Amino acid sequence: MPAVVVGTPRSFWNRFKFLVEIGGITYAGFQKCSELSKELARIDHWEGGRSTAHKSPGRLTIPSITLERGATVDLELYQWFEQTMDASVGLGVGAQDPFYKRELDIVQLERDDSVVQRFHAKGAWPEKFVAGAWDNTSDEKVMTSVTLAIDDFTPVFRPA
Repeated sequence: MPAVVVGTPRSFWNRFKFLVEIGGITYAGFQKCSELSKELARIDHWEGGRSTAHKSPGRLTIPSITLERGATVDLELYQWFEQTMDASVGLGVGAQDPFYKRELDIVQLERDDSVVQRFHAKGAWPEKFVAGAWDNTSDEKVMTSVTLAIDDFTPVFRPA
């Protein structure tokens, strides 16, 4: 007997077509973007005489995201990294006014370029910039990457 589908079948999105929109950065086309995730620590409370623990949520952690693209003459990402460096050593405005923090959106697109889903991240700043690796025996392009710390992210639901 064939399986019966109850309700509307789900369709799963392709992961190859996306944009990253970073406030103040003109060009932000990337080849790869690491996953967005949030994780709550688990706290185990052991009481005397119990063989199992009571569990409760602990601190929330939001890992950094890494963006990769082919090396270009565009220096906007590196300049943003320099602004953050200057602020960290006291040459910028300072921690009271974190001008180096920006908002960004990761936008997943369908094949026809329509928006499938959007995630909005707040408080992004570059914690690592990699200019690339060079290999004289390779035909591949030089890849640059930037790792961004983010304060939080939320999904932005598209209208139905």
